[in-house]
Amino acid sequence: MFTLTDDDKAIRDTARDFASEYLAPHAVEWDQNKHFPVDVLRKAAALGMGGIYVREDVGGSGLRRLDSVRIFEELATGCPSIAAYISIHNMVTWMIDKFGDDDQRHRWVPKLSSMEHLGSYCLTEPGAGSDAAALSTKAVRDGDDYVLTGVKQFISGAGTSDVYVVMARTGDTGARGISAFIVPKDTPGLSFGANEKKMGWNAQPTRQVILDGVRVPAANLLGKEGGGFRIAMHGLNGGRLNIAACSVGGGQAALDRTVAYLAERKAFGDRLLDSQALQFRLADMRTELEAARTLLWRAADALDTGAPDVVELCAMAKRFATDAGFEVANDALQLHGGYGYLAEYGIEKIVRDLRVHQILEGTNEIMRVVVARSVVAAAQNGAQ
Repeated sequence: MFTLTDDDKAIRDTARDFASEYLAPHAVEWDQNKHFPVDVLRKAAALGMGGIYVREDVGGSGLRRLDSVRIFEELATGCPSIAAYISIHNMVTWMIDKFGDDDQRHRWVPKLSSMEHLGSYCLTEPGAGSDAAALSTKAVRDGDDYVLTGVKQFISGAGTSDVYVVMARTGDTGARGISAFIVPKDTPGLSFGANEKKMGWNAQPTRQVILDGVRVPAANLLGKEGGGFRIAMHGLNGGRLNIAACSVGGGQAALDRTVAYLAERKAFGDRLLDSQALQFRLADMRTELEAARTLLWRAADALDTGAPDVVELCAMAKRFATDAGFEVANDALQLHGGYGYLAEYGIEKIVRDLRVHQILEGTNEIMRVVVARSVVAAAQNGAQ
């Protein structure tokens, strides 16, 4: 897991080169102008990044989750916001590939893998965030169709994306009453709120998705009726690793820029990089990122192999890596002094982008709940 083969290095280097050429030079401009670079996304897809862990018969790359976290880390060194959207798109594409029937896979996944079509994931609602099982969007069966009504909140790519995987209630309250649906953008009754004004992630749109009597064929039901919550949770295991990888990549970019800055900057006649006090801070930043990366790779391997402790490992990696990435970026800003606060240096953008990673894909408080639950269960089983 920790020794990269030549193929592993080639995959990593491809993502790194793409980030350096197509993302990093434009990241600050995209952030300031709230520009969503769809053309660049499709360039990434041409390299296989639109369906990284999707099966090859529908246009995917057929890679491992361990490969994907390395890819997202490298992409995030160029722009965490764009890397994070690509990770969400991959989650949507994988959900249809994994849980869809053969017709659904061949209808929807090839264009998602090529990013000719973009995907969005619709779980969160204005009144249902961490308590996802409490969602209220309804899907009512009407002949050969389902009619969806409700509002989804904080949806990345909304308004631009072509395909929406929507979680809606088809049964009683609780997780077992939730189903998943594939909803195309041009469906009557589907509309979008204004692009949210956000602290970070400005290079990708975030809007409400409004479903007002949206009628979709029963053939657009993903998996079985009542199986949507299971699909959502399986998707989030990988989504948590992806966003953790984006945090590690963003933190690494901030650290690299800081080392370069301290090597150039002088104070009281000496390079700042020669100050032992600052070297110690850099050592701590490097250590935190390496610890996060190691846990992330461990969790990704567990997801690849179906390990019994995969859920808690994904939660641990998400919590630790998103905290570490943000703290490293924040420390990098401090070490840049006043220059870190200026947009042109790109550090303050990384700080703003990484802050939301501690909230989405399950807040870090919820990650602690997941891990604590496994600790308590193990203790109880041991006592029996």
